[in-house]
Amino acid sequence: MKKLLLLVFAAILIGNTVNAQKDSTFVNRKKVAVVLSGGGAKGMAHIGVLKVLEKAGIPVDIVTGTSMGSIIGGLYSIGYNAIALDSVARAQDWSYVISDKEDLRNQSLRDRLRQYTYVFTTGLTIGKRDKNAGGLIKGKNLAELFQHLCTGYTDSLDFSKDLPIPFACVATNIIDNSEFDFHSGRLPQAMRSSMSIPGAFSPIRLGDKVLVDGGLKNNYPADIAKEMGAEIIIGVTVQGAPKVAEDMGGTMSIISQIVDVNCKNKVEDNLAITDLHMQVNTKGYGSASFSSAAIDTLIHRGEEEAMRHWDEIIALKKRIGIDDTFHPAILQPLRPQVMTEKQYVTGYTFENMNPQTEMFLRQKFHLQKADSIDARLAQEITTCMRTDLFYQTAECRFVPDGKGIRVIISAGERKTVQLHAGMRYDTEEHASLQVGAEFPFKTKTPMNADVTLRLGKRIMVHGGWTIHPRSFTRPTVSYTFRRNDVDVYIKGDHDYSILYHQHQAEFLPLNFDVRHFNLQIGLRWDYVKYRDILKAENKNAELALNNDHYFSYRARANYNSEDNWIFPTRGARFKAEYAYVTDNFLRLDGQTGLNEVSANWRMSFTFGKRFTLQPMVYGRLLFGDVVRHIFGNVIGGNWFGHYVEQQMPFAGIGNMEYVGKQFIAVQLQGQQRIGSNHYILLRFAAGQQSDKLKEIFDNRTLLGGQIAYYYNTIFGPLGATFGYSNHTKKPYFFLDLGYEF
Repeated sequence: MKKLLLLVFAAILIGNTVNAQKDSTFVNRKKVAVVLSGGGAKGMAHIGVLKVLEKAGIPVDIVTGTSMGSIIGGLYSIGYNAIALDSVARAQDWSYVISDKEDLRNQSLRDRLRQYTYVFTTGLTIGKRDKNAGGLIKGKNLAELFQHLCTGYTDSLDFSKDLPIPFACVATNIIDNSEFDFHSGRLPQAMRSSMSIPGAFSPIRLGDKVLVDGGLKNNYPADIAKEMGAEIIIGVTVQGAPKVAEDMGGTMSIISQIVDVNCKNKVEDNLAITDLHMQVNTKGYGSASFSSAAIDTLIHRGEEEAMRHWDEIIALKKRIGIDDTFHPAILQPLRPQVMTEKQYVTGYTFENMNPQTEMFLRQKFHLQKADSIDARLAQEITTCMRTDLFYQTAECRFVPDGKGIRVIISAGERKTVQLHAGMRYDTEEHASLQVGAEFPFKTKTPMNADVTLRLGKRIMVHGGWTIHPRSFTRPTVSYTFRRNDVDVYIKGDHDYSILYHQHQAEFLPLNFDVRHFNLQIGLRWDYVKYRDILKAENKNAELALNNDHYFSYRARANYNSEDNWIFPTRGARFKAEYAYVTDNFLRLDGQTGLNEVSANWRMSFTFGKRFTLQPMVYGRLLFGDVVRHIFGNVIGGNWFGHYVEQQMPFAGIGNMEYVGKQFIAVQLQGQQRIGSNHYILLRFAAGQQSDKLKEIFDNRTLLGGQIAYYYNTIFGPLGATFGYSNHTKKPYFFLDLGYEF
């Protein structure tokens, strides 16, 4: 094995020596620059052009770019060859990267749930200017991606001397509407500044400058390449034909047009000094076309355009002063592993935070003992700083330090409040709105208060207090008021409507979170006050409802590893709860208390790239002589706990229906994705009910099925459901828009 390694090492040395010798015979060759224009997602075509230039053996001595051209060019200049860039571009979830969503895969389930509840989330620092304001998107995920991709080049550098290939990019200083050219500084910050589309992304503040997209002043910076010593310029542009009124559809198309019409500065003059210009056909795609299919097509079109110029590229080699025996001396390494490889840590530096925060992070992530770090752990640290410690921004960068790296963890301003807002519409409740706010406290042990308000047919007010110690638990105290106005059906016919108030206080001394898992154990108090009961016509049965207090001991376990809580394609979810309900801490109506046992388990299996099969088993069992109306089993609808907390979904039943004390069911759902955001859902369910567990299979099996179509919008899913069951023997139709809450 050792001999084999020595042979491989020797071969590499010989290969590099040969390449160096080949290059040395062309010491007087001309310097070649590649210039890459801006264009948002359309700039992915640059990768295809670079593939062909590498295939042709064209040396690259200088790279300049603007906006997306600065990103592709900046990464190329530090060692990502065209194949590596292709891999990086396809590996990203661009819907996440170009948003300000948190990566909550390794955070608490409660934090993850918020992303699938609220449409709008923002943090505010009251009394201080938000340096990251000024755009719909602050760009924190872009900045974090650039930080990781540029590992080893994140410190302040001279881009002409300290990078493998000299590089420069362009931004626009909107203070005086001047061009600002980055020849030095922090490479991730330079790339982020150059692509800050006004209005869409927040500008970057650098000293007394406020920097936005460089395309406003110089979208094709061939002149900068010339100033850097380029003798041969190869340029790529991706701008399409001028748009007309019919092309102005959404917000991004309007912003893109504003940028495009202002991007013509210097273009003609810079094209005049270009030796080989390639204009890629990007028709049908825009600045925000970041879907996998669009990226694939744009890269392919870049290759096609370069291949059309193949003869010119080969002829250019003579002008450069090289022939077919030439190969670039610097063989650019593949660098995508920088996102997953572990780096040896020589030490940690904490910036802009107090000693308590530093100690919290050291202990939570075991940084005292950690001798290595990768991009995933760095992302967990910064996400924790924004979610648990309430910083507006957080940064974790790696700086080379001798035999390893020094990790610099830097915090921005502390949030005063975190705001959330969500809205939905459906044919049952019509419009509803939910808003929330979190208030952090600057204490030695992090803690926060949260308030939530729901408006609509059902009104809810919630307040909570959570402590975030470095230990495994987050003790929580909360109070919730609900004004519920619900309709109850019997076999598809409306039976009665009930209006009641429910006061609920809960203390959870054990609230344990670890990645996908949450365990809660505590005590709950409920007070139910019935306000009004409206019986449907010809319904004469009496419904005895009494106002009362209840005390219950509860334990809940919740696991969720699904990749998407709305349309998952892989992972599993499991939730189980046990409760012992009393009216005096021991008994209920002088008898043994009510025992509640409930659970649901779903898994996802994907076949091909678009079809997912999701089997699920679930049920709720009640044991006790006394079962109050408020705790009875309820089925119907699409979600668990939607109208009342004990509600269980059942395909084919659209409204709430009470069933026996013992209920179990199985469900099989097929999920077919069409295009990027369209889904067809086909669901079948079978259930058994009884008042006695031993008789649960003696009654008729409940059967139901439904078909649904959903379009995944930025406001949440928009869908229509049609179903039928042998229990109701009636079809039902349900239309909804927005996340469920």
